[in-house]
Amino acid sequence: MKIYSSKLVIIRGNSGSGKSTIAKLVRDACKQKVAIIEQDYLRRFILKEKEKEGTNNIDLIYKTVIFALSRNYNVILEGILNFSRYGKIIKKLIGVCPDYHVFYLDVSLNETLKRHQTKPNKDEFGEKEIKRWYKFKDTTNIKGEICIPESYILERSVKKIIMESGLF
Repeated sequence: MKIYSSKLVIIRGNSGSGKSTIAKLVRDACKQKVAIIEQDYLRRFILKEKEKEGTNNIDLIYKTVIFALSRNYNVILEGILNFSRYGKIIKKLIGVCPDYHVFYLDVSLNETLKRHQTKPNKDEFGEKEIKRWYKFKDTTNIKGEICIPESYILERSVKKIIMESGLF
């Protein structure tokens, strides 16, 4: 199994927690090559799959991350990435990328619902779906995982991820 020397930054959290926005701001702040791999984009737009067992998006996520790492990109993988479903692939990825950093955006359901109203896709799904998808403290227990509380403003979250991961 090949081991990659680039950085792997995983940003997880519930819908509306700020994952995509933070990932883009982290990349914009970096001088290094950084690829953002969005779970939702691969699942919803590339494959047009629903979130359910036996779908192909998990394998596509893995292969896309490996492709970017093999081209010496630092990778930000962002998504809800529920640990019960995506845990195996996350562990497999950190197994081939020892310079990994896992962040969980710990945002309450009430704050998630509030933030959802500011998203461009707010009309694609609503409160009922968000409540069904919401997982309380879906942390991984992976060594070094950092929880970022909802009290952090956007800039503080970005700075924390940049400093902890070493992406400059």
